[in-house]
Amino acid sequence: METTIDLETAGKAALEALTERLDVNDPLRLSKETFLREVQEDVDRSFPPALHKLGSREMARVIRQTAADYKREVFVRSVGTVQHVGNGVARLSGLPTVHLEELVTFPNGVQGMVLNLDQTRVDVILLGPDTGIRGGDLTEGTGRRLSIPVGMPFLGRVVDPLGRPQDENRAIVPTEYRYVERIAPGVVERAPVDTPLYTGTKILDALIPLGRGQRELIIGDRQIGKTTLAIDTILSQRGTDVKCVYVAIGQKKSSTLEVINKLEAGGVLNQTVVVVSSPDDPPALRYLAPYSGVTMAEFFLDEGMDVLIVYDDLSKHADTYRELSLLLRRPPGREAYPGDVFYLHSRLLERACRLNEENGGGSITALPIVTTQNGNISSYIVTNLISITDGQIVLSADLFNKGSKPAIDIGRSVSRVGSAAQEPAMKDMVKALKLELSQYEEVSRFARFGTEVNEATQRQIERGERLMALLRQGPNEPVNYVDQVLMFFAMTHGYLEDVKPEEVLAYSKDMVEYMHTHIPQAVDHLRYQRVLSEELETELLAALDQFTPLWLKRWRHT
Repeated sequence: METTIDLETAGKAALEALTERLDVNDPLRLSKETFLREVQEDVDRSFPPALHKLGSREMARVIRQTAADYKREVFVRSVGTVQHVGNGVARLSGLPTVHLEELVTFPNGVQGMVLNLDQTRVDVILLGPDTGIRGGDLTEGTGRRLSIPVGMPFLGRVVDPLGRPQDENRAIVPTEYRYVERIAPGVVERAPVDTPLYTGTKILDALIPLGRGQRELIIGDRQIGKTTLAIDTILSQRGTDVKCVYVAIGQKKSSTLEVINKLEAGGVLNQTVVVVSSPDDPPALRYLAPYSGVTMAEFFLDEGMDVLIVYDDLSKHADTYRELSLLLRRPPGREAYPGDVFYLHSRLLERACRLNEENGGGSITALPIVTTQNGNISSYIVTNLISITDGQIVLSADLFNKGSKPAIDIGRSVSRVGSAAQEPAMKDMVKALKLELSQYEEVSRFARFGTEVNEATQRQIERGERLMALLRQGPNEPVNYVDQVLMFFAMTHGYLEDVKPEEVLAYSKDMVEYMHTHIPQAVDHLRYQRVLSEELETELLAALDQFTPLWLKRWRHT
């Protein structure tokens, strides 16, 4: 005869066993009826029907064991209610345990990041469209900060600020995920900036040299070659171990596509990550774009690599932050920018550095771009960035309109690293060029007004004109280190004295080809040794003595 299970008796014993493990003041203690029902459900779910044929004593033991192993979990969720949504910003109430930069999930699946906390409200910037979000919707805090995927597979790809691919290639398998916000390396972890990063622009590499780990600001009005200067720097990294990151902040899609095509045509797209945020993206993505770019660059930094990152441009980034701040009802300050806009860019650019050997020896070189109005470099955002960076390259609209390209104003441009980041051969060739240019600018003013000048001053003016002609170059035509040294070597030793200013570029191009063809060993020695020895100078001078008369004769004849 089958023995039925006396759940009442077994439940009492199991309840006593469970009660011993519970605090008498625990508000979550189960009532007797609730406990018996849950134990019955647990037994039915956990044991096959055959076990129900056990005797009451055996079943009581099983139930007692089940009760002893019974676990209850309490989930506490931080939830809130949408009070207002629009223009990429949502205002919420509730969320008592939320913290800054925490991700919040909305009913339509879109996530937002907490950017402002108040006693009665939480302000969130949306990381996606606000379609489907309405007032009264419940939101939930995730307890997680915003992180993006990073890794080597991102090289050669076009992604948005959240790391999602925007090209039509295969999906990206990230190496890891990293927080977008990160504290910059400390002083103890850094090393001096003394290794050159060649830009391919002759006037920069000669007079305003950049070092790996430096932050050099590019300043100028619209449409005078700021982006071209930065893209040429990326193009000149072809064949080197430098990884590149280009961040388009609020740029038109057509402009960004043009940049991508130039990088691909120049053969450097496979070592470049392109982070794109367009004007029609939510303001949160435009705000996060530069931080996402430097987060991807820091992955290569921590791997001991050298990275070049271009922010194009931080004026639009500041405008986006002002837009978000006004939507969040933060009090406006100078020129309607919030008071923490300086901190916005300082915590970004401080992440560019060169690490010492104990920390991998990698570097991040930053080229932020800022747009001025009518050449005014004393405006709020521009002066902020000048004080943060290690120098600035100022482009002049007047020089650009006169046809002097790149239109770099030497008098107002400076690199605070200076010749510490120049190779010995380059340093020897250009140490007197800046003085010559300054003197040329001074005396050329008198010549413009018809002032009579003596023969020595006239020769100085002509030499300055040839030097200015030598420093000109077209867009997307970077010149490598060796060719630059050869050009400046010919200039310094007077081989351009009989060459007219309009003939300088043709002469320098033909001269470099002649050197590569007729004295390739000397050129290779210069490329790898980076020093102008006496033997090398003698060989170069002999080659120039042969080339220059032949070129002048052929050029004049043709």
